[in-house]
Amino acid sequence: MRIDLHPTDTYGEFKMRPGLVLANGAHLVPGGVNFSIYSSGATSCELVLFHSGEREPYAVIPFPEGYRVGAVFAMIVYDLDFEDLEYGFRMDGEYDFSRGVIFDKTKTLLDPYAKIITGRNVWGEEPDWTNPFQYRAKVVMNDFDWEGDEPIRSTHNEMIIYEAHVRGFTKDESSGVKYNGTYAGLREKIPYLKDLGVNTIELLPIFEFDEFEGAREVNGQKLMNYWGYSTVGFFAPKAGYAASGKYSMQVDEFKSLVKELHKNGIKIILDVVFNHTAEGNEYGPYISFKGIDNNYYYILTPEGYYYNFSGCGNTLNCNNPVVRNLILGCLRYWVATFHIDGFRFDLAAILGRNQDGSPMSNPPLLESLAFDPVLKDVILIAEAWDAGGLYQVGNFPAYGRWAEWNGRYRDDMRRFLKGEDGLAGAAAARILGSEDIYDRYWRGDAASVNFITCHDGFTLYDLYAYNGKHNEANGWGNSDGGNDNHSWNCGWEGESTDYGTNFLRHKMIKNAAAVLLTSLGVPMILAGDEFGNTQYGNNNPYCQDNKISWLDWNDLEKNKDIYNFFKYMIAFRKRHPVFMRKSPATPYGYPMTSLHGGDAWRFDRSEGSHYVGVMFTGKTKDGEDDFIYLGVNAHWDAKPIFLPELPADKTWKVEVNTDLGENACYETPCEIAANNSFLVGPRSVIICTA
Repeated sequence: MRIDLHPTDTYGEFKMRPGLVLANGAHLVPGGVNFSIYSSGATSCELVLFHSGEREPYAVIPFPEGYRVGAVFAMIVYDLDFEDLEYGFRMDGEYDFSRGVIFDKTKTLLDPYAKIITGRNVWGEEPDWTNPFQYRAKVVMNDFDWEGDEPIRSTHNEMIIYEAHVRGFTKDESSGVKYNGTYAGLREKIPYLKDLGVNTIELLPIFEFDEFEGAREVNGQKLMNYWGYSTVGFFAPKAGYAASGKYSMQVDEFKSLVKELHKNGIKIILDVVFNHTAEGNEYGPYISFKGIDNNYYYILTPEGYYYNFSGCGNTLNCNNPVVRNLILGCLRYWVATFHIDGFRFDLAAILGRNQDGSPMSNPPLLESLAFDPVLKDVILIAEAWDAGGLYQVGNFPAYGRWAEWNGRYRDDMRRFLKGEDGLAGAAAARILGSEDIYDRYWRGDAASVNFITCHDGFTLYDLYAYNGKHNEANGWGNSDGGNDNHSWNCGWEGESTDYGTNFLRHKMIKNAAAVLLTSLGVPMILAGDEFGNTQYGNNNPYCQDNKISWLDWNDLEKNKDIYNFFKYMIAFRKRHPVFMRKSPATPYGYPMTSLHGGDAWRFDRSEGSHYVGVMFTGKTKDGEDDFIYLGVNAHWDAKPIFLPELPADKTWKVEVNTDLGENACYETPCEIAANNSFLVGPRSVIICTA
């Protein structure tokens, strides 16, 4: 054994020595465990050891002064049974609220670098609320067999993203899985994802959070922190999402999910929340950061209160060097240890705020993430706004690396498709990759993540079943959730038994899917939209751990025509490289994209125009000439059109016509008349190929 790993001191029954200061958190070393934690303001630190599940510690070991290097406390403790070990820290120091210094030596604190966190091991299992130390760290053993797993080498603009909630995806009994609402349950559904054709899954937060945060009862229904946008620990997968969480095996269970996704050609993106933590404002609990270095980790007012640009009580001080290093270390860890392919950053505009809360023109954190060597090939997606009013869609500091959730795509396409005036030009720009927002030279071909629905807001079915939100079950008198839904109920609010109403709703859903999956950029689909999932008009079910949020897999059979359409359109997109801007050339001198109105080559941008025609040209994967025409008629009357003339050896054929209901996808494409004329039905989309 190396001499520098031999114990040099004792404290009671414990053998120990100065630790490895650069190894943040707790790590196994030969014969012991290395504990390391940083605090700029603490005058002393204690390591607190518990047997698993025990309320009281069995040991409290002070860090000797000689075990501190700079502001890092580091110690190796020998002969610990790490499988039966939970640990925390206690920090002593000054208390001056006005300066943001609030040390309290009575608080046992969670390790901010904890790799496994206990205390919420089984989802919804009521904890002991009298226990002052709710969240505890455990030591992880990295012995998982990846069986040669490697990153999927496809380019970012080939992605078709599927946004899902781990628990809600399989929690309902209709999912048919063995372990409902878990990583293991999601793993069982991988064949479904592969059959649908999506190649990237984006998971709502899976970093450890507390589902009981803000829990309350409304009309006999227990409301929880269901979405999980309130992180307790950034390095630990949510134990309550693991069938094996009660055995502290969530790390291996999640790795098994990632490995199986990769085996099936599916990338995984994590939705990460670095804009705030679960510690809340001055009335919130001490969990970790408050008691370690409150004025480093949070953006504070001159009086010591918490700025709230997140809308959740506090704002993480992302451009403080200490916090920046934590975030970088976190993302590197998930990429290196869990083989994660990318990250979507919640309220990412906060990541560009200075330590006084002001927006920065060149934020160090965003630049560091863009150029970090470990993250070189990782997908970085920004939600380019925050709750403090900073809206940066198209202006997010991207460094040629960052993509964005394109909120303007969502809003413009919703308004155009439901028939509002004056949107034809905007809709055309969104279909063509939003180059009015994203400069291709600086931002590349995958900057725009296009979506019409996401977890936050209506599902696609509800978008065409409700004029207004119905969030009464949330307990806020329907005051929560957005009011700018740009939805249309097709003539009846909520569920309908009328054939015509339901036919129109299905048509509108297919219209949205057809446009989304033929738009340049990266498409994102909300889980369940492909089979008409409903949230019963709730556009903010952040607290609904029940049928409102869980996918009802019975809808897959009920709305089979919607599923078949999504599956067809996903396959259609994959067959045509032009949608990924991967076509090597265009045939016969045609432009790659061109706009058309009722007459070919004459696009109508007038206030009363409700029609967009787009022709895409390129080469197929086999090098054949490829002509595609997308026609979108958002008007309530049929629209006669003339398609562009083709070379003499080509003929337009209709492959998709949403006006035909369940037969919207042609098994055998239908040839268009010799004069290229066609009547596009009311509120319909056609796709023609040649």
